[in-house]
Amino acid sequence: MKLFLTKDVPNLGALGDVVTVKPGYARNFLIPRGLGVELARANLQWIEGQKKRLEAQEAERLANLQSLAESINGASCTLIARATEEGHLFGSVTANNISDQLAGDGIQVDPSTIDLDKPIKELGIYNLSVNLHPEVETTIKVWVVKADEESEESGDEAE
Repeated sequence: MKLFLTKDVPNLGALGDVVTVKPGYARNFLIPRGLGVELARANLQWIEGQKKRLEAQEAERLANLQSLAESINGASCTLIARATEEGHLFGSVTANNISDQLAGDGIQVDPSTIDLDKPIKELGIYNLSVNLHPEVETTIKVWVVKADEESEESGDEAE
């Protein structure tokens, strides 16, 4: 079955592509989620209009993401975590923690765009990729530092 993709679909195609998929995949997954429409003669004129509109939206989105990448590039955030004397963290630092810290600094980044293979479990400085789009990538620096134990203890007593 031939479909016109209305959104990017990982491992299948990009916005505006015409792809051939199995009928069940199209009817049960792609079409109900609005990821594609069936390529039929009745739809051809509508598809051409949609394709132009979607390409214009994608170009605008790409320009916005590139400007966001320029503002993010080289940004850094410091995460304070409890750790052992050897530098191993009690727990871990995830993409969500990094995203929340960046949001506190005024930089909105979706956690799914932060390229973190596995959670950070040691103190240190990490250079991480942020993949905003297949064509737009930038780098941030994350500092994971040890929490000051005296301030934590005094904070616990204040509560």
